[in-house]
Amino acid sequence: MSAEGADAAEVDAARQQKILSGFKLCVYHGGDSEWSRGECIFLSTVSVLDSTHGVIVYRNFMNLRDADSGKILWQDSEDLSVPDVEHEARVPKKVLKCRAVSRELNFSSEEEMTDFRLEQYVLFKGKPLEEWHFKFGFVMPGSTNSWQSVLEAAPESQMMPANVLTGNVMIETKFFDGDLLVSTSRVRIFYV
Repeated sequence: MSAEGADAAEVDAARQQKILSGFKLCVYHGGDSEWSRGECIFLSTVSVLDSTHGVIVYRNFMNLRDADSGKILWQDSEDLSVPDVEHEARVPKKVLKCRAVSRELNFSSEEEMTDFRLEQYVLFKGKPLEEWHFKFGFVMPGSTNSWQSVLEAAPESQMMPANVLTGNVMIETKFFDGDLLVSTSRVRIFYV
């Protein structure tokens, strides 16, 4: 690697570490179809600054809904984006019976992001099963945003049962601002 390439890699690594330095999480209080933000806690100091883009992002919560009824099936405010850790999520197995699932990601950003996007890979026993790409785009500074995506289920004849999937499915999510890989999150799914 050339000296210029090494310098650019160091700058990207430093920017990545700054973006990952912390998240503000909010405690979830709610029923089947409503949520309300409870007390917000800081797990670590947020210092997501970068001389080029200046990015500060907080992940407030994420939920999964039955896309047809709008009923929340699962919601969590745990920080599942921390890299180098295998996270676990316990998701109701009834989510597998939905024709389509709506995923909502609520996040706040103190600074502008020009091209916020993510790539998700669903792995079954370590082998690729599905791949999804989502683009949010421009994020206004000082904003709180809800990002909702609809995931359609495979035909019933192609669905694996929950007892086969549970503990064997890993969702790998890569977060980007433009072309810069900010973080890679790995979440093992248990169907309960």
